[in-house]
Amino acid sequence: MKRSRDTAASELFAALYPRLAGWCRRLVDDDETAHDIASEAFTRLWARWTSVEEPRGFLYVTAANIVRDHWRKLERERKAVRHAGLEAAAGALTEQPADPSVRLLVQSLPERMRVPILLHYYADMPVREVSALTGRKEGTIKADLHAARELLRAHLGRNLDHAL
Repeated sequence: MKRSRDTAASELFAALYPRLAGWCRRLVDDDETAHDIASEAFTRLWARWTSVEEPRGFLYVTAANIVRDHWRKLERERKAVRHAGLEAAAGALTEQPADPSVRLLVQSLPERMRVPILLHYYADMPVREVSALTGRKEGTIKADLHAARELLRAHLGRNLDHAL
């Protein structure tokens, strides 16, 4: 029994790790961090291996949460550096306008919109699968995707089809 479970885990890793790491790479723009996030998602899966019904979904949702934490950490670091720079310049510098990159805008979305955007557009999951993974109705996912696109479009002032 343990042997077949180990085999299943190895096969799952071989099948999903490259795509998960690639997806993370698109979100964090750094190979090492992407592999760290993908590895951590698998580590968390292995810790719950017997109780997880949908391993692929668990991995992507877990990775999305780890990416969110990574983005928050980067933002705290940016603020600290900016604050230190402002102090060093004795208030002579003015704060730069926020970077309008898609990544920062997606990061700023409420979780109910951010997770579907990440899973649908960056992990290429259909709405039905996003619905199943998040435990929310397909119509709700579609509405949240639409609302997120509208928010992003308002901030970017351009067509989102190319940005996502």
